[in-house]
Amino acid sequence: MNRPALSLLAGVVALAAVTGFAEMKAPAASGAGTAKAAAQLPVERTSLLCPAPSTSDLADTSYTSFTPVTTGTDSSGKAELQSAAEESGDGTSSKKKPTKPVLEPKDPGTPATGDSSGADSPALLGTAEGKYAPGWTVQETTEVAAGNGRGLQGVNCTAPDTEFWFPGASTATGRTDYVHLTNPDDSAAVVDIQLFGKDGDLKSTVGEGITVEPHASEPILLSTLTDDEETDLTVHVSVRSGRVGASVQALDAKLGGDWLAASTDPAGSLVMPGIPKDATSVRLIAFTPGDSDADLKVRLSSPTGMITPAGHETVHVKAGMTTAVDLGDVTRGDPGSLVLTPTDQSVPIVAALKVVRGKGSKQETAFIPATGQVGTRATAADNSAKGSTLSLVAPTRTATVKVTASAGSGGGTPVSKTYTIKAGTTEDVELPVPGGLKGTYALTVEPQSGGPVYAARTLSATEEGVPGFTIQTLPDDRGTVSVPQTDEDLSVLQK
Repeated sequence: MNRPALSLLAGVVALAAVTGFAEMKAPAASGAGTAKAAAQLPVERTSLLCPAPSTSDLADTSYTSFTPVTTGTDSSGKAELQSAAEESGDGTSSKKKPTKPVLEPKDPGTPATGDSSGADSPALLGTAEGKYAPGWTVQETTEVAAGNGRGLQGVNCTAPDTEFWFPGASTATGRTDYVHLTNPDDSAAVVDIQLFGKDGDLKSTVGEGITVEPHASEPILLSTLTDDEETDLTVHVSVRSGRVGASVQALDAKLGGDWLAASTDPAGSLVMPGIPKDATSVRLIAFTPGDSDADLKVRLSSPTGMITPAGHETVHVKAGMTTAVDLGDVTRGDPGSLVLTPTDQSVPIVAALKVVRGKGSKQETAFIPATGQVGTRATAADNSAKGSTLSLVAPTRTATVKVTASAGSGGGTPVSKTYTIKAGTTEDVELPVPGGLKGTYALTVEPQSGGPVYAARTLSATEEGVPGFTIQTLPDDRGTVSVPQTDEDLSVLQK
């Protein structure tokens, strides 16, 4: 005789967020009936991966960790950054001996800092749980005094994912570009890297099936994947198994260098915010991964509204081919943001800007990838009383935005300001600075009303006349996740 067995099924919701790997507990059932509206709850776990900062003995790197205060979190939790594994002679990875953490994150609302120097600083694997997880941000900033890529290099440590697009890389003479792949998991990841130049796919088997060992990081020199010298490349990183964090380090022998973060997912319309007002050269690099060509309107969002750059009203992007357009000193002394929209049929594209400041032998480079809107909230860590610029753009409708300066890493009182950004404009806002600031502080951007807002933060540090700078875009930090309400259905036990 069969005896009915009753069991309780516990649902587990695995949520992948842009800010990291997010885990949420399913809310308790609240009775029978139709499903209720989804709840916005804080993420409970976030992973971030920081690439190895430099191969230069003259490099000085700072790390800044920050978690915004988020209501509804547990009172407990922890955050930590650990060194990635080393590669051994047989191609496998071995874990490093326990060392003092690069930094020890403080309570939400207060930044924590750490530093390293030289060419041996490793990649870092970061995990935040509980109250430290929602919106956790880690900024890696490196100053290189001289040599290839000299200047200021900055990157937000990235979340692991399975696909990345990097328009703006290069294998031209004078450029040394690496794709850094970091695996946070307990099993190996297998990765393919494709390169697309002006004539299409640079077919090569060298970039296929690259193994990244568990808890390890692997820098791949792009020039080892192809013999072609291409001024403008789009790099496609796709993961066959597992997941990785990916960033491109673009180093130039004469024009400095910086990190190139991944473009937002392919879309028909894109925004690249935060072009500095003193940019001497701006170059647009675009790519469409589909089978159809893309025709795009090119507009510059300025402090007074949308402007169409003379001679560059539109750009035609052939399917599968990287297209580059020199826009010159398009900002002409005003801050700006580039907005791409379809002229007719919408075709998904990815894009980035290569931005140069300075002249002659004193030039420096940074990159602005197309980015997602701020959404609910975004955060930029590692700001100082001088040398930080926040650009806000409202491409379609006027928006009201609240910006909060956190306490300093060494002390200070948080302060907030609210700004109104008119439709179609870009504004470099006057930043709030914490009262009694000591150390560095974080900026948290929260749209209050109106249309979508895009943002970017620029760090500047001029050394020996070279205008060192780096730009980080500020998409939504995905600190909260929509979790559907669930109900009991005992009828399943009667079947």
